[in-house]
Amino acid sequence: MQKKHFAVTGMTCSACSARVEKAVNKLNGTKEVAVNLLKNSMVVSFDEQTLSPADIITAVEKAGYGATMQEANNLKNNTSTTSKSDDNAQKTHQQMKRRLIISIIFAIPLFYISMGHMLGAPLPSCLTGTANALPYAFTQFLLVLPIIFINFKYYSVGYKTLFHLSPNMDSLIAIGSSAAIIYGIYAIYKIGFAFGVNDLATVEKFSMDLYFESAGTILTLITLGKFFESRAKGKTSDAITKLMNLAPKTAIKFTDGVEEEILVDKVQLNDILIVKAGQTVPVDGIIIEGKGLIDESALTGEPLPVEKDLNMQVIGGTINKSGYFKMRVTKIGADTTLAQIIKLVDEATSSKAPIAKIADKVSGVFVPVVITIAVLTTLGWYISGYSLEFALSIGICVLVISCPCALGLATPTAIMVGTGKGASNGILLKSAEALETAHTIDTVVLDKTGTVTMGKPVVTDMILFNEEKTSNLLQIAASLEKLSEHPLAEAILNKATAQNIKTLPVENFKQIAGQGLCGKINDTMYFAGNSRLLSNNNLLTDDIVKISEKFSTEGKTPLFFASDKEIIGIIIVADVIKPTSPQAISELKNMGIDVIMLTGDNGKTAQHICNLVGINHVISEVLPQDKEQEIQKLQNAGKKVAMVGDGINDAPALARANVGIAIGAGTDIAIDSADIVLMKSDLLDVATAIKLSKAVITNIKQNLFWAFIYNIIGIPIAMGLFYTTFGLKLNPMIGALAMSFSSVFVVSNALRLRFFHATHQTLSPAKQNTVKNAEVNIISVNINTKSKGDVSMSFLGNIFNKQSGTKKVISIEGMMCQHCVKHATEALQKIDGVSDVTVSLEQKNAVVYVNDKVTDDMLKNAIVEAGYEVTAIN
Repeated sequence: MQKKHFAVTGMTCSACSARVEKAVNKLNGTKEVAVNLLKNSMVVSFDEQTLSPADIITAVEKAGYGATMQEANNLKNNTSTTSKSDDNAQKTHQQMKRRLIISIIFAIPLFYISMGHMLGAPLPSCLTGTANALPYAFTQFLLVLPIIFINFKYYSVGYKTLFHLSPNMDSLIAIGSSAAIIYGIYAIYKIGFAFGVNDLATVEKFSMDLYFESAGTILTLITLGKFFESRAKGKTSDAITKLMNLAPKTAIKFTDGVEEEILVDKVQLNDILIVKAGQTVPVDGIIIEGKGLIDESALTGEPLPVEKDLNMQVIGGTINKSGYFKMRVTKIGADTTLAQIIKLVDEATSSKAPIAKIADKVSGVFVPVVITIAVLTTLGWYISGYSLEFALSIGICVLVISCPCALGLATPTAIMVGTGKGASNGILLKSAEALETAHTIDTVVLDKTGTVTMGKPVVTDMILFNEEKTSNLLQIAASLEKLSEHPLAEAILNKATAQNIKTLPVENFKQIAGQGLCGKINDTMYFAGNSRLLSNNNLLTDDIVKISEKFSTEGKTPLFFASDKEIIGIIIVADVIKPTSPQAISELKNMGIDVIMLTGDNGKTAQHICNLVGINHVISEVLPQDKEQEIQKLQNAGKKVAMVGDGINDAPALARANVGIAIGAGTDIAIDSADIVLMKSDLLDVATAIKLSKAVITNIKQNLFWAFIYNIIGIPIAMGLFYTTFGLKLNPMIGALAMSFSSVFVVSNALRLRFFHATHQTLSPAKQNTVKNAEVNIISVNINTKSKGDVSMSFLGNIFNKQSGTKKVISIEGMMCQHCVKHATEALQKIDGVSDVTVSLEQKNAVVYVNDKVTDDMLKNAIVEAGYEVTAIN
């Protein structure tokens, strides 16, 4: 079974994509066809024994469209294909913009000349009165010609699809405007003949039966709608292009002691490559010599670099922050992890069926029905004995009043106003498909790092030993870390800067691979690093190991600082949750949406974050390429899934989800792969985007009502059904005016979306930034470094919160956010005899373990003093 990618040309609406799909599906040997209208692409799975790519291309051409085969097997071909597709989309957008401008330039005077006198507007004397009927008509004809010429594609596509018996909206546009233009030309001739025989009554009659303004207005308004649609196609290929740009162009090959820089395309399996500090890993491989600190955030989304040693795998596209190593190549080309992610993004976007516009769905029935009605009506009146002119005027009137100018505006106007309102709220809605799907979402999947959390490490705790001062520890730490390339150093430097602590000069600075660094400050040698560094300098105790393990289980990273004689302190660094994350998750739950966290981080850290923000379901330790599979599993279970992420590793999942939502502070690749971008990086905007989607879809349905109500009322009148009984015959000019007013109603209704606002209260910027200036939890303790023990039991009790004593469950009212949780926790921890304090915002309670000396009143008073209410203690 083969799977091939094709570029399809000539598609303009969902009826076109359905026609292409139907044509290819009819071929013997076709298993699956997915046509993407937005990308103008098609993916076909077929049996190569019974069907060839040439047969598929022929079938598409017979359906009235063009097709060429694309190769998607390697990065090079993908690059050229993507660039070409992107250029075509940009070219189409510019063409639509030019067509719209030219159409408007000629449509405004055309409409003024033809309709101005009905509104009492002044016209040049040479165009008024029966005597000037011929220049009046001919001027309109000259003005409509440029509009016809610049929009001639409607006619070429419309009549082509009509001849293939698959009429679309272009067909109705072409037929209606053509009928109006042809009849207008006929009217000019009648006016000329009437002047020749001095029949002024006929001159006046036909000067009022010119339909040039109808044709010009129809073409201009439809072009406006097409212009809005073309904007969505401009950047569909950027995600894959930027993914490809992650891969370096060259690699350093090591052969017989000689280093040689070669193109990545020339790298072969089992080649030995050298990667130095600051360089990007060219392809996937195994370290055979040396070590490095690898930044894998581009692929895993995690902010902290990973230490890589002998026999450990490194991935192409990741960055070696420090160190030097040799690697043996294990994967090249399309087999690399980066190439697989690129492939997943491409396939996910290609296989996602385009969501048909409501107007296009209706047009599938509406267009042929209207054409049939117009033809039958014309024949009916002519057979009934009426003149050919009368019968033709009736048929043209049906086409004119039915021509879908308002129908073409119903969707794009609502989308335009809705996306504008979203942008004013920091929500970038990239396509109509996102708006049409987001309101059906019942499951939201969240990435952890940079989405639920801040994505940047900050100092959360400081443990001071032997009466060490906070300022002294921070000054020593910042002085050492200022010279470091480690990403955690930034958190310490930011904290020192916030407290106006100046760094000291460091002598004999040295980086110790895999351990940390050291340097002399004021004639004292200081060390900074991990527990291995302490162990190698005989400063590591069992108690210090326990402290390290405790914070590690919470997803925090302890950094140890010591002199050459004793440990002076520990600075705990972590990626903290965003202030609005708990509120956002609570808001989504209140909307009946299931919230899941999907992360590559370890299970304990992920579960800890979920407990803090109120997420009940977590999927952890997921590889980048597996995230997309997890989304697909949820979809297979019948879920409508929105994926929220910010990393390159989220790109395939964002593309696979029903709606991909990218955090604005994330990578460009994630943003380009998503349907919605949250520019403020605030999870509350996820709920706002879904609510906005519901409002826009409701508005589109209302617009369609206004677009059709004129047809429902006007078509029977235009057909002359009331002519014989009441003498009521619809003037085509009035029909054209009615269609114009239907467009006004549609646009006016869409403008109501400007008054949309979210029902929840977003935190102020000042509150959102509190995490940056949050107070650090500082614990001081005395420790006998000579005997390597014994940390006071009260200190260890405060850190470990051992579950000893009687369990108490305190029901608390009044907590609104995680700051409230923190205040309640601190209030209970201050009580002597209380341990293992766990406060839950979702459960509205606190679980503690107390000894016999702690009473219920003591617990209640502590909570009340913190500003909250105790309803029960069990």
